[in-house]
Amino acid sequence: MYQIVPHFAVPFAFEQHPNPAALNEALRELFLKREDEGTKYANPNPYTVRNKDLFESHFDLFDWPEPVVVQLREFCLSNLMRTVAQLNNYDIAFMKRINIATDAWFHITRRNGFFGIHNHPMASWSGVYCVASGEHDADQADSGKLSFVNPNMIGNMYVDAGSASLQTPFNMGNMGYSLAPGQLVLFPSWVQHYVMPFYGEGERITVAFNCAFQVR
Repeated sequence: MYQIVPHFAVPFAFEQHPNPAALNEALRELFLKREDEGTKYANPNPYTVRNKDLFESHFDLFDWPEPVVVQLREFCLSNLMRTVAQLNNYDIAFMKRINIATDAWFHITRRNGFFGIHNHPMASWSGVYCVASGEHDADQADSGKLSFVNPNMIGNMYVDAGSASLQTPFNMGNMGYSLAPGQLVLFPSWVQHYVMPFYGEGERITVAFNCAFQVR
């Protein structure tokens, strides 16, 4: 029987915080305060290309004791655990045996700030939570987009009428998202991604995290 089968799919998960306004305002206030304290909280050894218009913190954010950070961590990790359980068909008993090691940090991006292409070694899952999206210029539709590189891009080595207009999920283009406040994106850590230059007013503020899993 004739079939078209979507082999080699990559799982992404999306969730929206049901009421993010108070959480995000408290996070924004905390992050701007920590940015003002300078090198004490800034990542001293960034390995990914970025410019002076983007601030990156240390990677210990989820260890901070502030209640607002604890609330954010619970939202992010509970959704990640749900995703891992569903994709791997793990039951509750097995999930209780899993320990998660995390790195987490925040970015504050102002006009012209960007973040170069990269992935996250030594982790299986990563996530990005949007605290603030900033006010994009009206003529800059791609401003600040979180963009993922299609892992099948080698398929573009030869394109003709037989493959030029392939539809989702078989198209070979990249995927970009203009994140909304309270939006959470979860993805495999090996996926290459980057942030388009931010052209707008205010701050684009996000929290990123990596997770590695170990069974007790």
